Amino acid sequence: MNSLDEKARQIRLVLLDVDGVLTDGRIGYFGETGEVKFFNVRDGHAVKLLRRTGIKVGLFSGRAAAANRRRAAELGMDCVYENVKDKRTAFPRLLAEHGHTVDECLYMGDDVVDIPVLRAAGVGVTVADAPPEVKEAADWCTRAPGGAGAVREVAVWLLKEQGKWASVMERYLS
Repeated sequence: MNSLDEKARQIRLVLLDVDGVLTDGRIGYFGETGEVKFFNVRDGHAVKLLRRTGIKVGLFSGRAAAANRRRAAELGMDCVYENVKDKRTAFPRLLAEHGHTVDECLYMGDDVVDIPVLRAAGVGVTVADAPPEVKEAADWCTRAPGGAGAVREVAVWLLKEQGKWASVMERYLS
């Protein structure tokens, strides 16, 4: 079996759950149809850094929300799959639609519904505040909780493992 670092070098697609990964999992409602979510700006910039290096990034969420689609559009995400009630069966279809294998996919989830995909993906990552069962299913657990820089943590690690970090940082450091 390959080490986690070796697996990271094969990743070409990063799929992110939304609630609990890109957000802290809280959902606020206002009015009849409004929904409020808070996204971490550094996580958003991390998505852009990944995309600049040719790594595709997408959402894979059990819920549908206008806020998800708006954030994905702002960040130029490559795919958005919402209202996915059975992630286990939807995951292989998504990979096939985008021409990727499981070994080329890093999946980041935070709850028990994510366990099948965490186990199936080339690299499965969860957040610091995930339940114990989810942490056991993942290859790696971030230090940061969901919605508080966990995606950034993964992006930096992945780009360093793939030898892309220095070139990404050139525009900021030169």
